[in-house]
Amino acid sequence: MFGAVLIANRGEIACRVIRTCRRLGVRTVAVHSEADAGALHVELADEAHPIGPAPASQSYLDIDAILGAVRSSGADAVHPGYGFLSESARFAEAVRDAGVRFVGPAPETISDMGDKVRAREIARRAGFPLVEGTPALGDGDEAAAAATELGYPVLVKASGGGGGIGMSVARDESELRRAFDAVRSRADRFFGNPDVYLERYLDRPRHVEIQVFGDGRGGAVHLFERDCSVQRRHQKVVEEGPSPALDEGLRERMTQAAVDLARSVSYEGAGTVECLVSGRDFYFLEMNTRLQVEHPVTEETTGEDLVEWQLRVAAGEGLPKEQDDITRAGHAIEMRVYAEDPVRFLPSPGTLEIFDPAAGAGVRVDAGVRQGDEVTMHYDPLLAKLVVSAPDRDVCIGRGLDAVGGFRIAGIKHNLPVHERVLRSEEFRSGRYDTTILDRLGS
Repeated sequence: MFGAVLIANRGEIACRVIRTCRRLGVRTVAVHSEADAGALHVELADEAHPIGPAPASQSYLDIDAILGAVRSSGADAVHPGYGFLSESARFAEAVRDAGVRFVGPAPETISDMGDKVRAREIARRAGFPLVEGTPALGDGDEAAAAATELGYPVLVKASGGGGGIGMSVARDESELRRAFDAVRSRADRFFGNPDVYLERYLDRPRHVEIQVFGDGRGGAVHLFERDCSVQRRHQKVVEEGPSPALDEGLRERMTQAAVDLARSVSYEGAGTVECLVSGRDFYFLEMNTRLQVEHPVTEETTGEDLVEWQLRVAAGEGLPKEQDDITRAGHAIEMRVYAEDPVRFLPSPGTLEIFDPAAGAGVRVDAGVRQGDEVTMHYDPLLAKLVVSAPDRDVCIGRGLDAVGGFRIAGIKHNLPVHERVLRSEEFRSGRYDTTILDRLGS
């Protein structure tokens, strides 16, 4: 095991990684911007190093600054968390070239799977079903011709990055031309890659992802699935597992396809194969080459510590368990608690005058802040992840409602009312919901 791990991140994921490292007896090194000098992850780590001003581009995205902290601290591994540089092949390569272990897949794998067009081709070769789509397109005229062939509506997607800023739905040619230019511009600005392609748009699908782990030598296993269909602007808000949309036959087909894909690229570490599900058909969406925000859903139902798995695989120990030894029991739901307006979904900076998370049996809170902290506009507004688990889904939903009601936040706006609406809705409780559920629940 490593002697010291530098966490190239902030907030709740940095705190989460520190907890596992502490349990394993591994020294932790935090990095922080000027705005985060007094942050919780800085307090929890064994040592901390400043890396620049508040803007992420001058701190958490500054590869040279982070490598300087690696050298100063003597860390022998870097855990990237999620977001920031976690899926940067250039960062992973720079860490490797510095003689330090990157806790994640090889830079070449990050590059291949991070380009959505290349990833689709890799998935196709591995036998994974694909939604009909196009290669990267040169201009609006080419896109219009391709959309006519695919049939509207279509999804305009950035090749180099995902999330809400990397995609847009077009239902006719005028919408397509506007969306193509807008997504291309955002893709260049946020991902450094202006390439855009089209996919046939699936109306009201489920979004289900498979957690995989690879040993980097062609071996891979899965740790079942998570349903991430409760979304706003193509970004996840509530996740659960098992998915109520899958029967055992469909689950087996999806998990096997995900493992086959991971093996085909000799994947190393934690990865998530994201899929769209329509009826009994499923399609490859993308592969995230990092730990997901929603990994606690898997941890609470399998009893495994996925950060420990990451560290052990990166240290060369191989996969902690064979497939037949990985089991799952009960149900878990994760709710992302954001500092944002619950109606308009806009960030809500300010001081956390009260931050008193829920507690009790089956309740887990992964937080990156504490009472009195200042929530700034510089970073993602995620405050914490509220995770509940129970023997079955109905009990889990009830436990979730109790936990939402017992979570007290004041001084800023927050989205706990959104979670209450979701958990109380008949659509969610029935299990027959899809990615448009929040559109119907309204404010």
